Amino acid sequence: MADKILTEATDKMKKAAENLQRELGQIRAGRANASILDRVMVTYYGVPTPLNQMASITIPEARILMITPFDKTMIQEIEKSIMQSDIGITPANDGNVIRLVIPQLTEERRKELAKDVKKEAENAKIAVRNIRRDAIESYKKQEKSGDITVDDLRDSEKEVQTLTDNAIKEIDGIAAEKEQELLEV
Repeated sequence: MADKILTEATDKMKKAAENLQRELGQIRAGRANASILDRVMVTYYGVPTPLNQMASITIPEARILMITPFDKTMIQEIEKSIMQSDIGITPANDGNVIRLVIPQLTEERRKELAKDVKKEAENAKIAVRNIRRDAIESYKKQEKSGDITVDDLRDSEKEVQTLTDNAIKEIDGIAAEKEQELLEV
């Protein structure tokens, strides 16, 4: 039972770090990254469909995303969906492909995005700490019911704390990497 709690906590902490990675991937860093289009949904014959399932997204240059729809008749609908999304980039449509030119970020915008990165990282750390709290509470319940000894409880708490420290270190690393990416000109 104690191993199950630790495994569950490990999985949840990994998911918190993966979620942070995904969230930070959405933040535009002044260079082309296909993940900024992950949340763009296109109405394909009445059904909302992710853009990356309807078109190939390539990066021909450092600051250009090129979207080639599999179905050329959907190019207008794709363009409309990109305009309605909040990515802040205006698409250029030439009839066959859509190009998104990623504008250079201003210093002020870079600092603003760096603050967003810190906020997202802090939210991930809070999630990890909540997972730690829940795991320790589960161990304490087991100790009260007599399933584990006081020594086992102490050992389990140390394991959970080590797990938490590692997860927070990973989150800090992910955030620092994204901040560095944002602040380099």
